[in-house]
Amino acid sequence: MSVVPHDPDLDMHWNRWLNRRNNASRDHLIVHYSPLVKFVAGRIGAGLPSSVDVGDLVSSGVFGLIDAVERFEPSRGVKFETFAAPRIRGAIYDGLRQLDWVPRSVRSRARDVERAFAELEAKKGEAPTDDQLAEHLHITPHELTRWLASIAATTVGPLDRAIETGHEPAAIDNKGFDSPSAVLEDRELRDTMRREITQLPERERLVLSLYYDEGLTLSEIGQVLGVTESRVSQIHTKSVIHLRARMASAGAA
Repeated sequence: MSVVPHDPDLDMHWNRWLNRRNNASRDHLIVHYSPLVKFVAGRIGAGLPSSVDVGDLVSSGVFGLIDAVERFEPSRGVKFETFAAPRIRGAIYDGLRQLDWVPRSVRSRARDVERAFAELEAKKGEAPTDDQLAEHLHITPHELTRWLASIAATTVGPLDRAIETGHEPAAIDNKGFDSPSAVLEDRELRDTMRREITQLPERERLVLSLYYDEGLTLSEIGQVLGVTESRVSQIHTKSVIHLRARMASAGAA
């Protein structure tokens, strides 16, 4: 069984592991794909406070990589990296939950802002301004800015986690693959997400697109928009919370 024909050495180790369960080849594969763990951990860690050690994220992610190597079945027609990435992310999120690194006050503020978005949009039929949000929350616009900054410091990684309205990773069958019902639910969730993104204000849509579709950093987006990196971070956070509120109203939460 040839898995990676263009890399004979890697192909040999995959064959030894898949056909003979050779532990030395398993270890070789784990080492070979370890940069994927570092990449995923770095992407997630980019939105976390400095108190969270990226090394801890990598350590957690390795468990996801090991699980992926042990469960991978090339006959499914899925690239290993595609199969492994969500399992690595899931292991990292499990590790973060155990750390319980997000202060309760920040969680509470995020819920309050999300609820304010939902209530104001239901009442006014359009996206609220920062001033309207602040008034609804009984705080000043400056305090809202500080709230968004504190929430931004605890945003977990990319859109596929940050916007999934707090959903846990999709259900996995006993062979390590997404179950049919989970795949359907995930597709419906993403269809809802794409639909609701189109209803966001233009600047929020643009920030999400530049960050998640184009892969720009917050600093690079700031240069495009002519604002500071911290301001982009606040817009990003607000757009994620806004989208979560819209998805909850659409029944996706």
